[in-house]
Amino acid sequence: MEIGNYSAVTEFFLAGLSQYPELQLFLFGLCLIMYLIILLGNSLLIIISMLDSRLHTPMYFFLGNLSFLDICYTSSSIPPMLIIFRSRRKSISFIGCALQMVISLGLGSTECVLLAVMAYDRYVAICKPLRYPTIMNRVLYVHMAAWSWIIGCLNSLVQTVLAMVLPFCGNNIIDHLTCEILALLKLICSDISMNVLIMTVASIVLLVIPLLLIFVSYVFILSSILRINSAEGRKKAFSTCSAHLTVVILFYGSALFMYMKPKSKDTKASDEIIGLSYGVVTPMLNPIIYSLRNKEVKEAVKKVLSRHVHLWKI
Repeated sequence: MEIGNYSAVTEFFLAGLSQYPELQLFLFGLCLIMYLIILLGNSLLIIISMLDSRLHTPMYFFLGNLSFLDICYTSSSIPPMLIIFRSRRKSISFIGCALQMVISLGLGSTECVLLAVMAYDRYVAICKPLRYPTIMNRVLYVHMAAWSWIIGCLNSLVQTVLAMVLPFCGNNIIDHLTCEILALLKLICSDISMNVLIMTVASIVLLVIPLLLIFVSYVFILSSILRINSAEGRKKAFSTCSAHLTVVILFYGSALFMYMKPKSKDTKASDEIIGLSYGVVTPMLNPIIYSLRNKEVKEAVKKVLSRHVHLWKI
């Protein structure tokens, strides 16, 4: 067929989990509760890190970026998903689909780089504590965060544009809960070898390489922790890293499953549930993990709350 015979697609229908209407009703309530927790938890973490001067460090600067990223990421996908769950016409416009894809893919890519940057910050803090203020100066950590956003957004923009300019076969039914690039590529009629190649390279650069850097960083971190003489010192050093390591395992585990699995497999319900795990569950758990595992955050929360209670009594 020639490209001229393809009909223009103006909207897409999201058919993810459409064969399970009872599950969609359950997921509507679950995702709504999780979204509210995400907004509350991540917003609180950002506000606390801004109000408490003790948290004006590179670690909490990166954590504030991560919290802001999680709020933006979930806000681009969960509200439209909730509408789809309760709507009879489960459609999204062509432009809306492109915007959702560029935002979610961009923020997901940014998080991959940001987690690697946070691992480097922990490596310097534990392995080179005396040089930490000099190495992780304000200019460096602001630039590291900025480049994380730039790299993620550029990757998203390139992949989204290359996908959306290709002709669709008149089939506008996306077998997914959101406009996810892997599901969208299945609808394209023309050759997508270039898209697959760029996606593979991006997966290696933004998933595999950062994960290797995180692994190497934690090898050095663990080696340094084991050389600490006092048990209290080892416990404190490990507690500063355990929260980040937990988030890394949750995020990269689900992301690697989605983007590095064999491309011959079709998108199934299990894939959509895995997609929900890194799209909803991980952003919800991030502030909880960092709060529960971090003594400084707990003390900062108590300090801010006690200050506001005192002002309220006055």
